[in-house]
Amino acid sequence: MSQAGLIQDKVVVVTGSGGGIGRDIALAMAREGARLVVNDIGASVAGEGLDAGPAQQVVNEIKALGCQAVANTDSVSDPLSAARIIQTAMDTYGRIDVVVNNAGILRDRFFHKMSMDEWDAVMKVHLYGGFYVSRAAAPHFKAQESGNYIHMTSTSGLVGNFGQANYSAAKLGITALSKSIALDMLKFNVRSNCIAPFAWSRMIGSIPTDTPEEQARVDRIKQMTPAKIAPLAVALASEGSAHVNGQVFAVRNNEIFLMSQPRPLRSVHRSEGWTPQTVLDQAMPALKSSFYDLERSGDVFSWDPI
Repeated sequence: MSQAGLIQDKVVVVTGSGGGIGRDIALAMAREGARLVVNDIGASVAGEGLDAGPAQQVVNEIKALGCQAVANTDSVSDPLSAARIIQTAMDTYGRIDVVVNNAGILRDRFFHKMSMDEWDAVMKVHLYGGFYVSRAAAPHFKAQESGNYIHMTSTSGLVGNFGQANYSAAKLGITALSKSIALDMLKFNVRSNCIAPFAWSRMIGSIPTDTPEEQARVDRIKQMTPAKIAPLAVALASEGSAHVNGQVFAVRNNEIFLMSQPRPLRSVHRSEGWTPQTVLDQAMPALKSSFYDLERSGDVFSWDPI
């Protein structure tokens, strides 16, 4: 641990930090002086099975560094359970400074085959979970007039992907949630930002590898370790990023991207108003050159990791 780390003595909750990206973020936060709540229910990627081991194992790793951490195994997908995650920070350390909404599951399925349960399960962990944990921290942030949210989004939502309607919708929803938090809580000196991580983890271990092209894509992704995400998360948690609010970043190996947010591209105006036919005859042809292609994340980020 640094003599005086970038986030010395800040209390940080990292959900889903028993492995993968969350684990590396928790360890990096600890190395910079933070006091951690390591939350993980210990479930499979699909959200099945419970095991207290992963969270406690990361706590043990953090304590071996001479840093402070406590394990929590509550689920983010239920409001009362999510509130207990934040209460763990309050009971253990007496405050909460940073919430990292990282917990997630996958239930990939093509849209026309997706079940209601597959939709609900992913929504409850990612979008509802992000709201529940953030909402539980909000009164504490408001009272102390400081606080920091870091949410994990995905280019599956920001750009698009096959077979992930539930995950994509939840992740794009998280970016809107983050922006709303940033706007609503600005007056309390509370910040909220998003990171879209590119990293090989259990979460993307289900990507198909049926063709040589798909296998090559997975091989590229495997170069992007979870540890590559942690530096940006720590930086956003620090006071050095006090001016950074309402932004969406992506991390891809050694690259950090600032992602665009939806804004008007072009407009067409007709003083006498529009009819369905004039929309087809005039508006669509005028706007067509600015249409977006039907791309996936892999089409937009098509070059090999640097």
